[in-house]
Amino acid sequence: MRLRFRSGALLCALALSAAALGATGCGRSGSPPLRGPRPGEPPRYAVDSRFSLPSSPTWRAARERGRLTIGVKEDQPGMGEMNPATGAYSGFDIEIARMLAASLGFDPRRDIRYRPIASANRETALQNGQVDYYVGTYTINEGRKKLVGFAGPYYTAGQKLLVRRGERDITGPRNLAGRKVCSAVGSTPLQRIEADYPEADAVAYDSYAICVDNLLNDQVDAVTTDDTILLGYAAKDPGKLKVVGRAFSDEPYGVGVPKSDKALARALDTALAARERNGDWKRAYDVTLGLSGVPAPEPPRIDRSLTS
Repeated sequence: MRLRFRSGALLCALALSAAALGATGCGRSGSPPLRGPRPGEPPRYAVDSRFSLPSSPTWRAARERGRLTIGVKEDQPGMGEMNPATGAYSGFDIEIARMLAASLGFDPRRDIRYRPIASANRETALQNGQVDYYVGTYTINEGRKKLVGFAGPYYTAGQKLLVRRGERDITGPRNLAGRKVCSAVGSTPLQRIEADYPEADAVAYDSYAICVDNLLNDQVDAVTTDDTILLGYAAKDPGKLKVVGRAFSDEPYGVGVPKSDKALARALDTALAARERNGDWKRAYDVTLGLSGVPAPEPPRIDRSLTS
């Protein structure tokens, strides 16, 4: 395996003038332009106006202020993305956040404030009360359970591969010998490729967006990370990109809550179960990740032991 680190900014500086950089977007942060289907109309979630949870200090504080503050991602297409032109948020995680807010008695159209929180700051934000709950590709694991509480999981992600639409030979990680596989610098998916599939030619860039740009430009053969992120990129350009193979990791996404507020976690579990039964969960998937062409999976079983 040959690991090559490449800085997107450096490559663009060598290849393009500043004017060309602005025109092509090479090396910029963010995501490729939307060329495929536009995001669908978000579902409208029935608000439970009679809901009350006085045993939850988080819910009581939110009710007193008149809104929920929800931690999210703002740079993950298909999951949690902010439109810089309008400030609007979209994605599957955003829909999960909205439907849960409605179940807690808050109108998603006016009673939510989204707060983008970087991955490294999620636990601190929940511990310090900066957010009431967090929905943002937040994998439930033993280390995090020592610091925060969780509801869910609401989705089980896994590492997969994003390839060009016409690719026929790459169907999974065992087909990567001698092929250039791109992931983000320092990421767990990159480390897994290095450790488990050393015959691959691993290429590291500063962001997944740069990896995808280089995939579209035939500079790499595949991009790898959680399938949710890959599905988001595929949904933006379904005529040119597709997600292939079975997942080769297990990433259960949960809703992060303050560790001491088990009442809130149990209420969110109940809300998730209800939204799965009435079809809201699938409707949320269909207008976000479903634009990739991959049908909605069965929701994972909710782990009630997390709130016991």
